[in-house]
Amino acid sequence: MELHIEKDTKELSAKLASWVNNYIREVLAKQDKFTFVLSGGSTPKQLYALLAEAPYKESIPWEKIHFFWGDERAVPFEDSRNNAKMCYDELLDKVPVKAENIHIMRTDISPDASAAEYEAILKSYFGESGTTFDFVLLGMGDDGHTLSLFPGTEVIHEKDALATSFFLAAQDMYRITLTAPVVNRAACVAFLAAGPGKASVLKQVLKGERNVDLYPSQIIAPEKGQLHWFVDEAAAVEL
Repeated sequence: MELHIEKDTKELSAKLASWVNNYIREVLAKQDKFTFVLSGGSTPKQLYALLAEAPYKESIPWEKIHFFWGDERAVPFEDSRNNAKMCYDELLDKVPVKAENIHIMRTDISPDASAAEYEAILKSYFGESGTTFDFVLLGMGDDGHTLSLFPGTEVIHEKDALATSFFLAAQDMYRITLTAPVVNRAACVAFLAAGPGKASVLKQVLKGERNVDLYPSQIIAPEKGQLHWFVDEAAAVEL
């Protein structure tokens, strides 16, 4: 695991944008496509805004990138809480991505059907074994959740499905999510976490006893890939 600490969210987003640009170009020097899992939430917005502008808008070969999502709230695409909509607004509508290379988690069908459709897409890309995504961007909530793996939920321990859905009573909504097994087969995973609200949970996730039911982010541990944490000083204050 590699830890990157920057002064604030502005410098953190700039560091990660540069890092992502270099990593994409490095991977595409060896293969003809790059698979990228986007994260929802508020923290990556600054990163996406940077990637959508010069120099990255020009330097990244967007037409070779295939986009996926880590999780989704089962709300209409037009809803401001929809992760895909945020990513389109901040990034995908502003760069020359091929429409057929964008794979949203659909919310115009039932959550179960959406998860099953997503699993089929993932299997068509990656098969049943071996490496999955080239890059997975993850966030971490103040409660230690990542993806839609919330503390105390059964989905944390999913072993077989690559994507699944469930009703999250605390939010009174269905969630669609990738599972730990498919993310842990990725070539590279990077968490982005910022702000003082993350400090105590970040300390527990990185330095505390392993308790994935309490701190689900601990279950993300790439089997053969890289794991990076990009955090600001406020989040890292207890490390």
